[in-house]
Amino acid sequence: MKQKELIIIGGGAAGFFCAVNAARMYPELRVTIIEKSGKLLSKVKVSGGGRCNVTHACFSIADMTKQYPRGASFLKKAFHQFFTTDTISWFAERGVTLKTEPDGRMFPESNSSQTIIDCLLHEANRYGVEILMHADVKEIIPPTAVTGNRFTARFSDGREMLADYVCIACGGFAKAEQFNWIKQLGHSIEVPVPSLFTFNMPGNPITALMGITVEQAQVKIIGSKLQQQGPLLITHWGMSGPAILKLSAWAARELADRQYHFEVMVNWVPAYHETSLKEKLQSLRFELAPQKMVNRNPFQLPSRLWEFLLSQAGIPEDTRWADLPAKEQNLLVKILCSQVFTVKGKTTFKEEFVTAGGIKLDEVDVQTMQSKIIPGLFFAGELLNVDGVTGGYNFQNAWTTGWIAAEGIRKKE
Repeated sequence: MKQKELIIIGGGAAGFFCAVNAARMYPELRVTIIEKSGKLLSKVKVSGGGRCNVTHACFSIADMTKQYPRGASFLKKAFHQFFTTDTISWFAERGVTLKTEPDGRMFPESNSSQTIIDCLLHEANRYGVEILMHADVKEIIPPTAVTGNRFTARFSDGREMLADYVCIACGGFAKAEQFNWIKQLGHSIEVPVPSLFTFNMPGNPITALMGITVEQAQVKIIGSKLQQQGPLLITHWGMSGPAILKLSAWAARELADRQYHFEVMVNWVPAYHETSLKEKLQSLRFELAPQKMVNRNPFQLPSRLWEFLLSQAGIPEDTRWADLPAKEQNLLVKILCSQVFTVKGKTTFKEEFVTAGGIKLDEVDVQTMQSKIIPGLFFAGELLNVDGVTGGYNFQNAWTTGWIAAEGIRKKE
């Protein structure tokens, strides 16, 4: 009997996870990863500042799925088959221990993404997975009687390769036309737009404070109900940090429609609203009366930011708390609770470039990741219309869908 063959298009996290698990579960299967570039696992390499944010320490499926702006209900079913606990165990069984940081992100104990890359390459080698580099698949032709009911993968250089099963795991595409070869198979695409990006504020004086992080800030998009709270980083071009990146993910489509020209409102002291802050400032005028405002920052804000916000409210450097005029006090309340910034453009977050959009999920069987249109065709990873916020969620999608696809291929026998 002829050996069955699986080709996996894409040498990233989802592709590798599908390959090594399929080869392990189904020893008679010949498995080949096809990667168009000269690099394997490139996102794994750069993620988390080169440490690889493997997953998130969340052990409730209901809570975990709240971190996916798109694809939550699909993943809710998928996570019942392979979840964060399974990811942790899978790597532990192969000698890679993960550690949890205070914010819940999980990294290898080595603090190096190379540990994850080496583990996956070792598994590929162990189970005889073949890897083709610099090989660009331009077309997948469904099985026909002529090919003995096998798929044909056609490369840009004219070469062809036959396979019994195909798993497409080549990541998200930035442009709709890049999906054309998949649309030719009969699949529908949700138009891709960027997710996880920073907000550009050209010419805004706040950019002079680049490098400052505020531990808790609330950011709201004006004209929408969308808001996020968390750490905010001021950069030389605008704002970044988890609060901004998460907001960009939830607002990905809306902000694309606005062509990335919009306004955000920042509350630098989210424990307060305008009324409660007004009361707080009144009591501070008595408590800190003789002290200079610039020297006494009662909100634990970075000192340079506090000085900047005072100057924005027109409060001179030598003003004492007791001498704060009513007009400037009201302005300071507005600036602390609801400062408005104009955003003009975005910068993609390089470490975790993610697209919203991809293959429509109602055309994929969540139990196997098999196409509902063409039997034997599977999908895994970001190519699907699934994306998470920053924090290890997109990798968990890759591990889960890659593993289910491998299991789905094994079940075909």
